[in-house]
Formats: sequence, C-alpha cells, structure tokens
Amino acid sequence: MPPCKVLEVILPSAMSSNSDSTIIQPKGLQTQTPSSLQLSICQSPSKVKNDETTKEQHELPLQNLKLASHEVLERAQQAGRSKCSKCSSSRMFYCYSCFTFVGVSEQEIPNIKLPLKIDIIKHPNETDGKSTAVHAKLLAPDDVNIFIYPCIPDYEGQTHEVVLVFPGPEAVTVEDIVNRLPKAARPKSSLYEPIPKRIKLEERERGTRSADEDVTGKKGNKHILKRVVFIDSTWNQTSKIITDERLQALLQVELKTRKSCFWRHQKGSPDTYLSTIEAIYYFLMDYHLYCLEEDYQGEYDNLLFFYSFMFRLITKAKYAAGKL
Repeated sequence: MPPCKVLEVILPSAMSSNSDSTIIQPKGLQTQTPSSLQLSICQSPSKVKNDETTKEQHELPLQNLKLASHEVLERAQQAGRSKCSKCSSSRMFYCYSCFTFVGVSEQEIPNIKLPLKIDIIKHPNETDGKSTAVHAKLLAPDDVNIFIYPCIPDYEGQTHEVVLVFPGPEAVTVEDIVNRLPKAARPKSSLYEPIPKRIKLEERERGTRSADEDVTGKKGNKHILKRVVFIDSTWNQTSKIITDERLQALLQVELKTRKSCFWRHQKGSPDTYLSTIEAIYYFLMDYHLYCLEEDYQGEYDNLLFFYSFMFRLITKAKYAAGKL
C-alpha cells in the first residue's frame, strides 16, 4: 500500500447544478434569497398547497446562521478569477489543488476551532473541484485532515474514542453516542479510568448538580469522543471504502433527520444524503447539543461560510432563470 498522503484541502471549482457529487446525510439549512421565494429550496412547490403548510416548509435553507461577513467573497467575485501563486491555475477564492487562498486575504476568512478532530477519507475518483471537503480544511485547518483512499489512518486501539459517520443498519444517532461508545473496545491500560456513574434520579428531580453529573454531563463527555471519520465520495463509490476492514471496528453514526440542499445532489438519491460539509456541520451541531449537553449558539456555523455563499449565488441564478 502506498504511504499515506494527507491533503490540506479540496472544493467545488464550478457552481453548476448538474453534477452529482455528494456525500452522506441534513435538515433544511438556511441563506438569503429573493423575499418572494417562500419555499424551501429542498422542497418541491407541489408540496406547499395551503396555509396549513408547516413553518419549516416555508423557511429557506441556510437562514439565521451566525456567519462572518461575506464581503470578502463578494469583492473577490467582482474582481474575477485570479492565478494561484503556486500553480498559476485560474481559481476563485482558493486553489483546490494547492490548498491556498486565491484572491482573498486569509485574515478575512474565519478560522474555526472544533471540539473534535475530523478525518476525511476521500475517494480517489472524487473530483477535487467539486468536493465540499475542502471547506472544512480551509476553515478549520488545525482540526481537519483529508486522506486519499486507500490511505486510512490507523485506528487500532482507538475505537473507544473514534466514530464513523455513515448510514447503515447498525448505525446509531449522535445522541446515542454517549451510551454506545463506551461499550466499544477500550485500550488495556490501568490509566484508563471508568466513566463515573450518572447522578441519581432524585438529584435530577431536585435540579441539583453533583460532581458526577458535571463529569458525565459535560466534562466527561468532552473526553469520550476525540475523532470523527467522514467519507468523501459519490454514493455509488462508497462501497469499497465503507467495507474496508480498517473501518469495521468503528462505531457507525447516522444523521437521520437532516436533509441536504446541495446543488449537486445525486439524482435518484434520498435528500438525507448530505454533502461532506453538511454532514460535518450537522454532526458537530448535534454533538454540541447531545454529547456536550450545551446550548448551540452558532459555534460551528462558519463551517458553511463558503457553502452558504455559493448556495445563495446559485439560488439567485436559478430564480432569475425561472427554475425556482
């Protein structure tokens, strides 16, 4: 097997809507589009028939995100494509081949600190310029690594602290990770301490907090899970990676309630198959709520910094062309 090659990034080069490059599984995200457009971009107009339609159906994806200003991207778009300083290729915003920003200042791009390390296993046939995995690496460079299959990190002895996000019959929800992950294989070390017992029911009812609850509810859960693995590939290409023996011992997690609004969604596949950046974003949001047990206040919204900007441009273009 060739030595592991870690990529620093990858991303959509063109914003056409006819590609079918996607990934795993979200709920309607939310961004700014013409006010007269009242339907979710992820919905068919035929589904909205009367005033009894739910509020969620009327909400646009990618709304109400706490994002850094898109002004830097708007300026770069108006200026047009620029040459990458490394390879001289014409790029917009960044070079997905050299993993560098192009036409924008790195200081104006958000840099996000994540609570977990992210490993992305990318199929070798996945087109670099169409993959959203690059967004994660560009925006959270210290916590995200991209590997080209068949290169997969060695997770042996780490299955107690690593999960794989991919749907399947044995997959659990993010909320269930706290209960299921400790049951996975643990390292044989006297230094590995057992998870403290949860607080007694009567303490919960009184609304008091014991030392045990502080550990298992927040501090403890922060240290159970350390790394999350995602697969970056079209659905038809995932089989070889997901069946690789090096991933079989990992607890599998599925984002069952999320729906994608990716403009390159694969034809014929369910809307629960997410793009890579959507899967990462929604996993971290659920992890924050259910594992860290903390209110989510937009801590990871900037992971959708590029994605939401592109979504807005494409939605506007479709609307102007009468396709929405």
